[in-house]
Amino acid sequence: MSHHVRLGLNMGYVTSAAELAGNLALAQAAETLGFDAVWAAEAYGSDAVTVLAAVAARTERIGIGSAVLQIPGRTPAMTAMTAATLDALSGGRFRLGLGVSGPQVSEGWHGVRFDDPVGRTREYIQIVRQALQRRRVTAGGEHFTLPLPDGPGKSLVLSLQPVRSDVPIYLAALGPRNLQLTGQLADGWLAIFFDPESARVSIERIHAAAREAGRDPELIDISAQVPISVAADPHAAAARVRAHAALYIGGMGSKKTNFYHRIASGMGYEQEAAEVQRLFLSRDYAGAAAAVPFEFLDRTCLLGDADRIADRLTRLAEGGVTSVNINCFDSTLAERIATLRTLTAAAEKAGVAV
Repeated sequence: MSHHVRLGLNMGYVTSAAELAGNLALAQAAETLGFDAVWAAEAYGSDAVTVLAAVAARTERIGIGSAVLQIPGRTPAMTAMTAATLDALSGGRFRLGLGVSGPQVSEGWHGVRFDDPVGRTREYIQIVRQALQRRRVTAGGEHFTLPLPDGPGKSLVLSLQPVRSDVPIYLAALGPRNLQLTGQLADGWLAIFFDPESARVSIERIHAAAREAGRDPELIDISAQVPISVAADPHAAAARVRAHAALYIGGMGSKKTNFYHRIASGMGYEQEAAEVQRLFLSRDYAGAAAAVPFEFLDRTCLLGDADRIADRLTRLAEGGVTSVNINCFDSTLAERIATLRTLTAAAEKAGVAV
């Protein structure tokens, strides 16, 4: 049985205006090469919406997606307005990726309590869907009450006629209950540090929840964000992605709540992940990067030459991934475009590209 994947580009986080401009050029190159979608992320730097609007204006066919829009940073109604507008401006190309972020960003940057993330996400999606379907928006949950019961608030209908009332919603889900929610309500799963072997359980959880909800599990896009680094020597390729992996395993979240640390531990690298975190939290960033096991990187990234990347793409496709969204770690735009070309050649070689 042959498996196929769609190729996407995740532009990741940027730290300068020059990088933003470079990413717009990279998105155009991805469209020229026939990529399915380009995704923009946000943390506490550039926002995803503005970047995606700029990409939409410079492209014609490629899908645009948020990976992710932060739930604590916008009311659900604002997100519905934004989704409808981006979908209209792009001619129906927008995919709405949502995530609760982590406790540090939610409470430290947005001032929103990081409590009951699953319940909050469920209510949020329900309000966004009501708005996009142009139903009169009402909510009476634990987290959102619309309109407020004790004042002049009115129950409103989205005044923009959306291009699509069913903009696809993706969830960046890591915990078991969030994975179930993805199967119950979402159109796609945004996975990170995806290892086909250990992630099989997560896909099964999503599919089981979809079946229980009376949905076709095959229609849920299993969309993995995969770092890519091209070099003849896979160990040299891995060196470029070490700092990225160390930041997530060591520094995203607190010592108590770090979802990425949990992924590495679940793959059998509990001791190594603890050491990466210890070094990172003591600000030895180079030491933390060096402590990330090569095998962990090799299982979750595309490292090496075109042949090696082709093998890994086949493994991802056979492991249930339906979209591979790469993020590049090359230092120049020309090198990043070359990496996109290597990926398309590898996908053709493996016979997995849609």
